[in-house]
Amino acid sequence: MMVRIKHKDEIIAEKILLADNLSSRLIGLMFRKAPPQNARGLLLHPCNSIHTFFMRYALDVVFLNSENKVIKIIRNLKPWRMTWIYFRASKTLELPAGHLPQGISLGEFLEVENV
Repeated sequence: MMVRIKHKDEIIAEKILLADNLSSRLIGLMFRKAPPQNARGLLLHPCNSIHTFFMRYALDVVFLNSENKVIKIIRNLKPWRMTWIYFRASKTLELPAGHLPQGISLGEFLEVENV
């Protein structure tokens, strides 16, 4: 399933692949040169921590709570790194580094739509 991410009625990411089962969350973006299935990124649900082991590119990462409120932003997370566990997070948006607009900040809400 693909989703679209919006911020203040502006589309910030389209063709985001939803990883909402054990196997899709387990593999994520590992071993890939780009997101799968022509997707632009990955939304993991549930997810409150990630690693970039076996990744081939850096990520912009946004941790969201159950209401899609931004609780943590990590830009340019390089391969072979780990994040802390963000206990309030329930979803994690992963985009290739540089693709997250600068205008998004902590405390704002993102809209997640099924496409």
